[in-house]
Amino acid sequence: MKLLTIGKVSKQSGVGVETVRFYEKSGLIDEPPRTESGYRQYPASTVVRIRFIMHAKELGFTLKEIKELLNLRLDPRTTCADVREMADEKRRDVQAKIQSLKGIEKALGELIDACAVGGPDGECPILETLEPDWHLSEEQSSSRGER
Repeated sequence: MKLLTIGKVSKQSGVGVETVRFYEKSGLIDEPPRTESGYRQYPASTVVRIRFIMHAKELGFTLKEIKELLNLRLDPRTTCADVREMADEKRRDVQAKIQSLKGIEKALGELIDACAVGGPDGECPILETLEPDWHLSEEQSSSRGER
């Protein structure tokens, strides 16, 4: 079996050395044996596992979820239905985030449409929405002699 240094694992998997160390500390990849001088010696399968992790991250899975996927991958009792359920749950999460982002986009569009270009900052609907009590804090500051 060919063993790889952390630098080679990093290069072949397309992640930084610190990421490899982080995945090792997180339990996403196995801690490799070390040479007498302390160098890590990873099996080539580590590159495959890191690529798996990266693809799962691209699909929006968290590191905790990826650990679960890896455990499912190693468990001989795992069925495709088990993995499908995780993927379906992730898709529902993504759909909820999309809905939330659409709501944010709509609210920002309404604020932008309500904003009079060139008006004074104190009358800006965007700023007033972000800090509706701004005038109260200004009045309190001026009554205490601050400004």
